[in-house]
Amino acid sequence: MADKSFLDWPFFEPKHRQLSEALEVWAAHNLVDVDHGDTDATCKRLVQMLGAEGFLKHSAIDPKTGSGLDVRSLCLIRETLARYDGLADFSFAMQGLGTGAISLFGTDEQKNHWLPLTRSGEVISAFALTEPQSGSDVANSTMTATRDGDNYILNGEKTWISNGGIADMYTLFARTGDAPGARGLSAFVIPADISGLTIEERLETIAPHPLARLKFNDCRIPASSMLGDAGQGFKIAMSVLDVFRSTVAAAALGFARRALDEALERVSSRQVQGAPLFDLQMVQGHIADMAMDVDAAALLVYRAAWIKDMGASRITREAAMAKLFATDQAQQIIDKAVQLHGGDGVKSGETVERLYRDIRALRIYEGASDVQRIIIARQTMTDFMGG
Repeated sequence: MADKSFLDWPFFEPKHRQLSEALEVWAAHNLVDVDHGDTDATCKRLVQMLGAEGFLKHSAIDPKTGSGLDVRSLCLIRETLARYDGLADFSFAMQGLGTGAISLFGTDEQKNHWLPLTRSGEVISAFALTEPQSGSDVANSTMTATRDGDNYILNGEKTWISNGGIADMYTLFARTGDAPGARGLSAFVIPADISGLTIEERLETIAPHPLARLKFNDCRIPASSMLGDAGQGFKIAMSVLDVFRSTVAAAALGFARRALDEALERVSSRQVQGAPLFDLQMVQGHIADMAMDVDAAALLVYRAAWIKDMGASRITREAAMAKLFATDQAQQIIDKAVQLHGGDGVKSGETVERLYRDIRALRIYEGASDVQRIIIARQTMTDFMGG
C-alpha cells in the first residue's frame, strides 16, 4: 500500500484528501492489468472511463462557473494514476494539456464548445507544439498560419504529438508573421478532421502511447479559431506549461512510489542465505535513499502546485525544480528497484521493467532536464540581481 501520510501536509485541503481517496478506490478496481496491446483503443477507453467517473472535470475549467484549474488536484490525480498505470496517467494528462490554452485564454464561445466535450471524455484533445527542428526551442517554430480574409491557412509539420492520430481536436501553434522569433507565434484550436491535415507517421517508443507526426497542407480554418491575440502564442504555450509542468513531476512521483512499493515487497519476501533480502545493510541503504528521494520530490511537487493555487501568476522556477528533481530521481529510484529484483527486474511484463520504460520520456517532454537547469539558473540569477 502506497504511503499516503503526505496528504496530512499543510499543502492540502479536505477536498484534496477526498479526491485522493475516491480516485484510489476507482483505480484499484479499474486499473489492474490494463491492456497495453492496442494503445489507441485503450487510451480512448480510459478517457471515456475517466470522463464518466467525473475525474476529467479537474482537467479544465468549468465554463459555466468559470472555476479555475486546481494544480494540487491535477498533481494528485496524475500521481495516483501513474502509480497504477502509465497509460491511465497519459490519458488524463493530455486532456488537461490539450485544453489548457482554452481554459486560460479561450473565448466564452471556445470554452462553451470544447470544454464540456473534453471534461466528459467525449472528445480527445492534443497539444501540437513540437516541430521536427524545434523541440524545447519553441521560438524556432516554422509552421505558418497565413491570414486570408476571415480565415487562416495552415502549412507545416508538427511531430512527437501525443494523441496524434486519435485526437478529435488540437491546440496548435503556428507563425503568423507578427514579429520575429517567439513574438511571431499564435495559438489556435482546431478540429482534427479539417481538410489538408494528415497523419504522416505514427511514432513508436519504448513505452508505447499514441504519438504522431502531423502535416498541414493548405488547411483553411476560420480566424475565430485563434486563441488569445495574434502574436501571443509563445506566452500562451509557456503559461500552459507553467501549470502542467508540475503535473509531469507528479506523474514521475507516482512511478517512483510504485517502484518503492515493489522494491519493499521484493526485499521483504526474497530470501538470501536463509534471511530476507532486507536484512542486508546495503539493501537497507538503497531503501533509505529511495524513501528520502520520494519525500523530497513530493515536497517540491506540492510546493509548486500550492504556490500556483495560492494565486502566483507564474511558478517557472518552482515548476522547473519539481520537474527536474522528480523525474531525475524517479529514474534512479526505479533503477534501484530493478537492481533489487535481479534478473526478474528486466523480465518483460514485470512491473519494475514497465516502470523503467515509462519514466524515461518524462525527462524529455515538456522541457528536457538540461533545459530545466537553464531555467532554474537564469531565474535564480534574476532573483539575485533583484529583477
